[in-house]
Amino acid sequence: MEDKRIKSFRDLRVWLLGVDIVEKVYILTKKFPKDETFGLSSQIRRSAVSIPSNIAEGRSRGSKKEFCQFLFIALGSSSELETQLIITNKLYSFLEIDEVICMIQEEQKMISSLISKLKS
Repeated sequence: MEDKRIKSFRDLRVWLLGVDIVEKVYILTKKFPKDETFGLSSQIRRSAVSIPSNIAEGRSRGSKKEFCQFLFIALGSSSELETQLIITNKLYSFLEIDEVICMIQEEQKMISSLISKLKS
């Protein structure tokens, strides 16, 4: 499937970056207004957590096809998260989202590359 040194999803750089994104998102959403606690903030956190979670679940499945399926879900969640952060920036321009957006875009490239490798 991948490099023989990869024993579990924890060894995947794409998963590690996904976890870093979750951490940054939680730090960012703590700065949201209190009335967003159950709104956009909650949705953003769920989208962020979905990325490494789907990578982990897919890697733990038994086939390349299933792994690809979960990578596509993770890719979709990353696009959803990016969109939500763009909306956040329009609503609360005082929040710094550029770093997280760059991380998400790097994650999208890594996921897409992994999908291509698995399909070849």
